[in-house]
Amino acid sequence: MNRPTWNQLNIFEEVFRGQGLLVAGTDEVGRGPLAGPVVAAAVILNASHSIEGLDDSKRLSPGARLQLTALIQSRALAIGIGAVGPRTIERINILEASRLAMRRAIARLSMRPHIVLSDAMALPHAPYRTVALIRGDQRSASIAAASIVAKVVRDRYMEDLHRQFPQYGFEQHKGYATQSHRDAIRRFGPCGAHRATFLHSRK
Repeated sequence: MNRPTWNQLNIFEEVFRGQGLLVAGTDEVGRGPLAGPVVAAAVILNASHSIEGLDDSKRLSPGARLQLTALIQSRALAIGIGAVGPRTIERINILEASRLAMRRAIARLSMRPHIVLSDAMALPHAPYRTVALIRGDQRSASIAAASIVAKVVRDRYMEDLHRQFPQYGFEQHKGYATQSHRDAIRRFGPCGAHRATFLHSRK
């Protein structure tokens, strides 16, 4: 699979940087699973420090995501992480929980961006301009970086959760609705990390 180049992914960022604006990208991971949080990352990249190999996190191997996360952490100007847990997801719905996770990630950046590029997610009433890009994690370096970091952070969380609840196999499926996960829920019942509304709606 051909990866987009650094220059190809920086088109949107360069337009706004040319206007003297600080650009962040944000993306979330974990909208679909039956268990665990939705996690978002926000990243402000350094235009002077390229990172080749960025792409939608779903198109990368776990090893590539780990390597790229290390590069992003060493070269980015700022990184913020936000998460929303199962009970809040159930209370406000997964779409609003995804937005909340993104807002939390952006708020935890050490620098305040003027523009936030997101992966097809509008962030109304934000104190910064947002631009929602369809397939943004394949078109924007900042969004791609955020998608990778968010995926790595959430996967690590689910691996930690596996040590608490090994009977569900979270380490393998990361909370998604695999057959083995469904079988474990039927056998052991749900735990506190499960999203009850998802379990009921996806029987």
